[in-house]
Amino acid sequence: MQKTDFIKSVAEKAGVSQKETKLIVDAALEVISEQLAKGEKITLTGFGTFEVRSRQAREGVNPQTRGKIQIPATRTPGFSASSTLKKMVKDGA
Repeated sequence: MQKTDFIKSVAEKAGVSQKETKLIVDAALEVISEQLAKGEKITLTGFGTFEVRSRQAREGVNPQTRGKIQIPATRTPGFSASSTLKKMVKDGA
């Protein structure tokens, strides 16, 4: 499902226009992005948790040269699904 399909589905379920829904979805995604950039955790009860995860520096291998390279430490966004969401996916509901 693409973002436009998602917005259309949400608009139909909520009974509002697609234009209004797009504004709301974009605003929600912007808030999530801003909070993650600050290192904050966002918990949406019944859905899941967005958080920043840290990866330590490590040694890797360049597949073209087979030479060893250093991969720097980095921060990356992560998502953990709630047990409610996991159950829905598992049961196919």
